[in-house]
Amino acid sequence: MKTLCLLSIQLLIVTFAAGQQPEAFPVRGFCIAAPRSHQVEPFVKFVKDELKTRNINTLVLRVDFNFMYEKHPELRDSAALSKKDVAAITAACKAAGISVIPQINLLGHQSWASTTHNLLRVYPEFDETPHVKMPEKYQWPNADGLYCKSYCPLHPGVHDVVFSLVDEVCDAFGSTAFHAGMDEVFYIGDDKCPRCAGKDKAALFGNEVTLIRNHLAAKNRRLWIWGDRLLDGHTTGLGMWEASTNATSPAIDIIPKDVMICDWHYERPDKTAVYFAMKGFQVITCPWRNPSVATVQSADMSAYRSSATAMMKDRYQGMMQTVWSDVGSFLDGYYNPKTDPGTGTNTPWDCFRALFPVVK
Repeated sequence: MKTLCLLSIQLLIVTFAAGQQPEAFPVRGFCIAAPRSHQVEPFVKFVKDELKTRNINTLVLRVDFNFMYEKHPELRDSAALSKKDVAAITAACKAAGISVIPQINLLGHQSWASTTHNLLRVYPEFDETPHVKMPEKYQWPNADGLYCKSYCPLHPGVHDVVFSLVDEVCDAFGSTAFHAGMDEVFYIGDDKCPRCAGKDKAALFGNEVTLIRNHLAAKNRRLWIWGDRLLDGHTTGLGMWEASTNATSPAIDIIPKDVMICDWHYERPDKTAVYFAMKGFQVITCPWRNPSVATVQSADMSAYRSSATAMMKDRYQGMMQTVWSDVGSFLDGYYNPKTDPGTGTNTPWDCFRALFPVVK
């Protein structure tokens, strides 16, 4: 790690010595759960005071069911964002020069721990694995291999519902892009699914990405996804979380090349952005809570752009800080600096400050 950090610092020193400023990335992003209605005001202040001063130009908001959907009100969270709340967020972002990209987790992440999320709770017929029952007390690992539930991509009714949500939330935020999640999909092509059993898992995953992409493209919107399911966890040694060990990785050769890949690695600065770029995709590197890893990743992204061919350069799009807590927890840690009992200063707010210092 120390060697990697020194190499990155040396790269920046060489750049400055040559009389060049480090090039601004096309995407300087921040990803967090959408605020609850009562958190909108402090979040808007954070956008104005912190994101704007760091030249953040892209905000991915994990909305999921935290919006007062009108076409499917049965899928709303309680105390969900109103159109007025959304208007306040989008107005602040527009004034700060920030594009907002809403996210709804599609395919995977339809449950968490012992809780089934709204889609499968209201429409249990969409469940890829209805035979896997939610435990009263969740533990990992478990006999069912349950991490998060998935919906069945071949169910004839599922896309009418989820695409309605996608269109409504994109319209509300006035967005020209949508993030579909698609990460950590462990349940796909289950042997007991009457529609998916025996089918190629890479084809199932790739076709689902393509279907979502085509729906968005018809409305002049672009699809963003997390990239882990497109990496081979066995060949790379990245394992089952940051890559796939359930045969979905060949889907990288199925999905359209205009899908934006959000490539996340949290504990090591693995250089998989090069792989995505060489496959023809634009790619963003996404850290979480480790400042030393994030700074290496940012230096790597600068190096990729400075050393790439003219054809490849624009595929290296930049960096996006990810936050995997609610807005309240993050703002509390950010404005009242705290260390984590387990990781010390390896926190999302420390990582954010290291990755995107205030621009003077």
